[in-house]
Amino acid sequence: PKRNDRKEDKSIVMTLRMDRELQERFDVLAAKSDRSRNELMCMALKYALEHLEFIDSDKENIDS
Repeated sequence: PKRNDRKEDKSIVMTLRMDRELQERFDVLAAKSDRSRNELMCMALKYALEHLEFIDSDKENIDS
């Protein structure tokens, strides 16, 4: 039975498809850094979200 007094987990499990070459690069980095592939991928995703910028397509058309 599920316990109601337990705090909600902050992590989830998801499935992700990627090129094998990218997965192999994460494996190499994981071995070099003594971190798990999962930890490195989470770090990379957080970095991408913090630095991702989208260009508004309407603004791009006006500037052209």
